[in-house]
Amino acid sequence: MLEVTRKLVDLLDLSPIGDDHFQGDSEDLGFPNVFGGQVLGQALMAASRTVEGRLPHSLHAYFLRPGNHSMPIDYEVQRVRDGGSFSVRRVIARQGGKEILTGSMSFQVAEEGFEHQLDMPSAPDPEGLKSEQEYGELLAPHVPEHLRDTLTRDRPIEIRPVDPVNPLKPEPRPPYKQSWFRTQGHLPDDPVLHRCLLTYASDFSFLGTSLNPHGVSFMNKKMQVASLDHSIWFHREFRMDEWLLYDKDSPSASGGRGFNRGNFFDRQGRLVASTTQEALIRQRG
Repeated sequence: MLEVTRKLVDLLDLSPIGDDHFQGDSEDLGFPNVFGGQVLGQALMAASRTVEGRLPHSLHAYFLRPGNHSMPIDYEVQRVRDGGSFSVRRVIARQGGKEILTGSMSFQVAEEGFEHQLDMPSAPDPEGLKSEQEYGELLAPHVPEHLRDTLTRDRPIEIRPVDPVNPLKPEPRPPYKQSWFRTQGHLPDDPVLHRCLLTYASDFSFLGTSLNPHGVSFMNKKMQVASLDHSIWFHREFRMDEWLLYDKDSPSASGGRGFNRGNFFDRQGRLVASTTQEALIRQRG
């Protein structure tokens, strides 16, 4: 495992601070606020620490306030129900006594059942694509100095976009995006960790799907963008240290909000997880 990946794994390794209470550090990725995927991944890890013999199969969360990446985050887990095959947990994330995220997570015992899925869409293989970090190094000379470290930083999650948008010169295009994702280096055989890492990564380059038709990017000073909510469903086992295709679309934007959907497929074409997110995409005068 690379050091940059180990730091992310450590970030998700929360400290217990009382009965069903946990604390996690925050990381500064160069964004104004805490990266939403970090809070989602840590919240899922907190809930998982209170469940035995069952893996998370779904997560539904609302972002309530921007998080401060210079402060730790406290996670309170509430044990809603433990049934014969399902367990439900509610998680509240707080900073400075104020709620920044609330969510519910459901866990299930392993069982067999009916099987079907959508076919994996066509996409070029990741080996022939540049990474986001490589694109960032190409863009760095053309952006203000304070943004260069953000664009060129080492990343624990390697992302290789298909047909990426130039954030400095965005042009209208259909509301679809594809990217290949995997962690840098090998990971332990812990299915909870892999699901928390996918949760973390699923917030990258997601809301931008709803910006595609409008020829704007997150770097436009007139745009106010933020994740409002986030949901994930885990369908099948997977590994985050192997390539996954993140196929995204945006069926609608209205009222200053953009709606986004995503599917994660492995190299064998198995649909392993699905996501949805509504985001604030407000254009200010």
